[in-house]
Parts: sequence; structure tokens; C-alpha cells
Amino acid sequence: MGKDVYKLAFTLPSLQAGGMERVMAELANYYSSTEKIEVHLILFGKSPKIFYSLNNNIVIHLITGTFQDLFRPFEIIRRIKFIRGKISEIQPDAVLSFGTQWNNFVLYALHNTHYPVFVSDRGSPIRRYKYTTEYLRGTLYKYSAGIIAQTNKANEILRVRFPGKSIIAIGNPIKINRGIKAIDKENIILSVGRLIKTKHHDRLINIFSGLIAPDWKLIIVGGDALKEKNKEKLQKLIRDLKLDGRVILTGEQKDVGHYYLKGKIFAFTSSVEGFPNVIGEALSAGLPVVSYDCVAGPSEMIVDGENGFLVPVFDDDLFQKRLQQLIDDEELRQKMSAKAPSSVEKFSIEKIGRQYLDFILS
Repeated sequence: MGKDVYKLAFTLPSLQAGGMERVMAELANYYSSTEKIEVHLILFGKSPKIFYSLNNNIVIHLITGTFQDLFRPFEIIRRIKFIRGKISEIQPDAVLSFGTQWNNFVLYALHNTHYPVFVSDRGSPIRRYKYTTEYLRGTLYKYSAGIIAQTNKANEILRVRFPGKSIIAIGNPIKINRGIKAIDKENIILSVGRLIKTKHHDRLINIFSGLIAPDWKLIIVGGDALKEKNKEKLQKLIRDLKLDGRVILTGEQKDVGHYYLKGKIFAFTSSVEGFPNVIGEALSAGLPVVSYDCVAGPSEMIVDGENGFLVPVFDDDLFQKRLQQLIDDEELRQKMSAKAPSSVEKFSIEKIGRQYLDFILS
């Protein structure tokens, strides 16, 4: 990198609570803390939100006005012009976009410009979108400057679909808890994630109900999302299983850190993932993890029997057995806990940030 100052433009519809939004916020904050990078964040969604804290020197470009569904074609054109206009004004050295549908949108908006656009799918690499999204992806991704996969599995799949394209696998930055102060842990099994169907919190609650652990609690951190309104259903399940006071739904939380520090075990029952940030956060905090071995991500952080357990998706009997094993065997729990933080050091913001930068500014 030979320039005095580089300009990076990050594009997303919104910076609401979510995995890809958190990653973009962390990268933006990391780069903006260096003197050689000027960071711009372009938010173009229907009603952009900023959930995550951002450094004051990040330049935020918010689309104005209300999205009028009655005039949807006009609103889409307005957003295309907004993105194109802002990029022309900023003149960035690289543009970074997250999320398959949004990548298509940004690539279309910036087609026939000279700005390099790097895209990253954030969902499961085996997910198939509706026909139009897949068609646009197959057409427009060819015009990207490069594709960033979150896992090695995703990298393999993308290379088959886009042969000859510049593709790299870079994991997500994980907040590394260095020098954690001693804290009194409680008998808590923790799970973190939005209350959506693919996280299968109902299965986790049923698994917990079968454990022989009367002095343990299950705490699920996360709020309703995708208009599914699952919190109500989960609360009913908790009542039906007579687990009031033992299973706690905290709702959406901005600071999840103290939950990781208080817990003793982390449980993850998602069946579809791109890269489960929460597993890395749990390991960093020294929590052994029991997780479905879904595609993709858990197996790139969990070494079965070393820092946690991988369980075939929906094998709830084995999942329950692994949780019971960790509850009953404190020595095993402590052994896994000691190995957990070092297993995710490779995902520190410094290392991941450097990998992104090397790729998009090369």
C-alpha cells in the first residue's frame, strides 16, 4: 500500500442488529482507527438503522425520505442513483458489500464504473435463493473485483460456480477477551441468536427440559426477527414444560459480554449458518461449545472433544448427552474451557482486518 490515504466505502441497507452488520461495523471501526484509511458507510435501505457504535470519524451517508411501497420502482431507482452518486462523490479505492441480494443491488448500481466492488455472501453456502436472485448473482458477481467467502467450505462451493474468479476465504472478526478478570460463574447454559426458526430454540428448550440439572438455567439472548414473532411461542413452550425461572429469554441485548462471562457452557442449535460469530465469541470467553455441525462454520472453530462437541444436525439425543456430560464432569468442562480462547485467536480483528485489506487493496 503506497498511498498516503486510502478510501474505503462500505455498503449495506442498514446497520441493524445482526451478524453481517456487526462484522461490517467492526471492520469499519478498525480501519477508521488507522491514519491511512478514510472510511465511508453508505446505508440505502427502506429505513436504515444504526444499532452498533461507530467511531466518530466514520463518514455516514444515509438515504433520506420514506420508502413509498406504492412507488416501489421509483424508490429502487432512487437508491441506485443514491449509491452511484455517493460512490462517484467519494471516489473510493475499494467498495465492500455484504449479503447476496444487496451485493446484486450494489453491483448493478455500480455497473460500468471503474470502482472495484468486493462482495461477500453472509448466509449458508448451500442456501438457494429465489430464481431472480440466483440469476442476478450468476450474472453480476462476474463483474465484482473479488468474492470473500466466510469459510473454506463456502470457498470450495464458490470456486465451482465462479471458476477463474478471485475468491478468498476470510473468517469473521471475533472479539478476543484478553486478560479477563476473574468473575463468579453461574450454572448457566447460554445460547445467543435471533429468535428465528432456523436457530431451533424450541429444540434447545426441549433438550434442556430432559437434562438432570435442577440447579442449572438456560439463558437465550436474542430478540424476534424476520417478522416471525417466535418469542411468544417459546414463552408458551417454557410454561408448558414448567420451566419458568429456569429458561430465560432476555430479548435483544446490545451488550452480550457479561452473559458469556457468567455462563459455563454454550449451546448452539442452528441448522443453517454462514459463519456463526457467537460460537467464536463464546470460545473466546472460555465457554466449551456444544453445537449442531451445520454447514458452514462450527467445524472451523470447534475441534470435537477438545474445545467443545459437534453434533449431527437434529441429533437431539446426542446433543442432550453432550450437555449432560459437561454439566456432570467439571474437570472436562475446565479442560475445554482452558483450550477455548486460543482456538479463536486467528479470528482477532487485527488478523481478519489485515486479510480483508490485503485482498481488497491488492
